Amino acid sequence: MNDFLLFLLVGGLAQLVDGALGMAYGVVSSTVLLSFGVPPAAASASVHAAELFTTAASGTAHALHRNIDWKLFWRLVPFGVVGGVAGTYVLTSFPGDIMKPYVAGYLAIIGVYLLVRSFRKIPSRPVPAAVAPPLALTGGFLDSVGGGGWGPVVTTGLLGAGGAPRYVIGTVNTAEFLVTLSVSLTFLFALLTGHWEEAGDLTEHGLAVLGLIVGGVFAAPLASFVVKRLAETTLLRLVGGLILTLAVVQIVQLIR
Repeated sequence: MNDFLLFLLVGGLAQLVDGALGMAYGVVSSTVLLSFGVPPAAASASVHAAELFTTAASGTAHALHRNIDWKLFWRLVPFGVVGGVAGTYVLTSFPGDIMKPYVAGYLAIIGVYLLVRSFRKIPSRPVPAAVAPPLALTGGFLDSVGGGGWGPVVTTGLLGAGGAPRYVIGTVNTAEFLVTLSVSLTFLFALLTGHWEEAGDLTEHGLAVLGLIVGGVFAAPLASFVVKRLAETTLLRLVGGLILTLAVVQIVQLIR
């Protein structure tokens, strides 16, 4: 029950930020799981299982508020799916102990990037069509490898290219559902075919996943309220600082 309540809180807070900024749910959730000693592949699989529900809720809310650029959506999805499947294959091909330092380093970089990004002005101009595919491919790959990365890579990249925040965040959040679905199916395929040898008993993390799901689903509709109350820079700094702190804790644990 303590695990459930902890991850209920983590999932809720992460989804509030994710729904408001288009990033952070996967990175925050996977970082907390990793800090509890969950292997990288199991952490990523658990987070993506939870995200099937949270991204569906978030995407539905954004669709109802007409926050989606459907042309941009279909430029992102195919490449995000390919990147996510490729990242899952890589993650399930190597022992967890080998991947932990790289995943921790990646999360630390993302944390620093979000902090730096919060001090830069976001321009607003049409996003060039050629920008979306490489961002989606990279975001999908890093999302499956690190348990999060779709939002930080794709959202910040599109905003940096001049996209309107409302439509970028809504579109990226909605596209994430299909990317998450493809990653989850790939984890399942790897498990059933025996490719994922270190899968172990994923039910050990069942309460944590349930907490992430419940917290995320309940928080998804509140994201629009939060984004009206808190400045974007404030949210970016809070989540960036949290991710960086947790990543440093992981790195220290690996050094010992």
